[in-house]
Amino acid sequence: MNRGWWFVAGAGAGVYAAARARRVAESLTPQGLRDRVAGLSLGAQLLAEEVRAGAAEKEAELRDRLGLVAPEPGPPALHPTHTTPLQIPEEGTT
Repeated sequence: MNRGWWFVAGAGAGVYAAARARRVAESLTPQGLRDRVAGLSLGAQLLAEEVRAGAAEKEAELRDRLGLVAPEPGPPALHPTHTTPLQIPEEGTT
């Protein structure tokens, strides 16, 4: 009984070690490394998307709380629209 139990335990440990070694060997192949990098890239994209969505949600919440007007969607204007144009005096009026 005692020898049989140790035999089964050793066989189970051997199978587990072989499976782990095969997984590590597969992850270190070029295909495995490519898959890991693709997974990291996708994770970074999802994280950035979540951060942008959270920031937009909080910005809208703060604008509502402070009573500010939301900016128009699209790229910002190159020149502010609230500046007054230069007034050039006409000749003879100075």
